[in-house]
Amino acid sequence: MRRACFIFLVVFGIQASSFGQAASSDSQTLQALLTEVRDLRQELRISLARTQRAQILPSRLLAQQAAVTRASERLNEARSKLADAQTHQKDVRNNLKRFEDALIDEQNPAKQKELRDRINVSKAELEDATYVEQCQATEIEAEQQLRPEQDKLNALETQLDELVKLDNPGEQSGRVPH
Repeated sequence: MRRACFIFLVVFGIQASSFGQAASSDSQTLQALLTEVRDLRQELRISLARTQRAQILPSRLLAQQAAVTRASERLNEARSKLADAQTHQKDVRNNLKRFEDALIDEQNPAKQKELRDRINVSKAELEDATYVEQCQATEIEAEQQLRPEQDKLNALETQLDELVKLDNPGEQSGRVPH
């Protein structure tokens, strides 16, 4: 009978211990699977956020490029107006010099009066340099408006480059793997 008891304990003891191991092994497997699912879910969230940024960024980039283009055009227009104003002012100075030289040589009193009138108009025009100053102020303002727009564009381009690097981790220094 002792033998039967011993065999009974051995058979059922082995089975009971194997049930404990199976439960422990199953629990560990389930825990590993749960951890893997959580990790996958987190990676999926990150990937979705990256995808959303990747979809939004090109449209923001295009809009910012348009803003930079408009600001550049305003700056170019302001520079052109300033150059025209400075050229006009130079022409007025040249005309003034020419009128003064002609006045010295002129003997006819009527023509002398006409030259003096032209000299006075030219001097008045030179003294009224507000248009040139306005053009300079407009140019400075246009430069100040362009700078932050260009900075925003550069920041968006950097973000786009970072997204491209994240999507192509094997890519190094602009080389595309074949």
